[in-house]
Amino acid sequence: MSTDEGLSLDEGVRTLLLLMPRLVGRAKRTPVPESLRTLDLAPRHLSLLSYLLFDGPLTVNELAARLEVAPATVSLMVGDLSRKGVVDRREDDADRRRTIVSIAEANREAVDAWLARGARAWRSVLEPLTSEQRRMFVETLRAYEEAVTADAE
Repeated sequence: MSTDEGLSLDEGVRTLLLLMPRLVGRAKRTPVPESLRTLDLAPRHLSLLSYLLFDGPLTVNELAARLEVAPATVSLMVGDLSRKGVVDRREDDADRRRTIVSIAEANREAVDAWLARGARAWRSVLEPLTSEQRRMFVETLRAYEEAVTADAE
């Protein structure tokens, strides 16, 4: 890497091309807690559970909007997780057509443990940044994901 304050475009690209596989590999090696191992949870479940852990109970439509998938897809995921006892579903008292989804109390600690290591790491690296720097970092990662997706299509 360059010894000056910044990186050239090529240095940045090279560094990130080498770093990204290590990050992905480490994320894939994050052990699923023992109590959840037999449930065949996939990365898409991790995203859904992250929203429920950090934001509390949500409707199927709210989860679909956040996950950027169709409500029918979330309904299938929630049904699968509900049958496995990972999440609870209940009717919304205010509107019985809506389903409220939450992490099942019996699995809350295991889900929290699964996400805690990554959350601590992100918190430690994002905390020293200004809110504008955090926004730029997150937007850059999102733009990268979108560019890779568009390139693959």
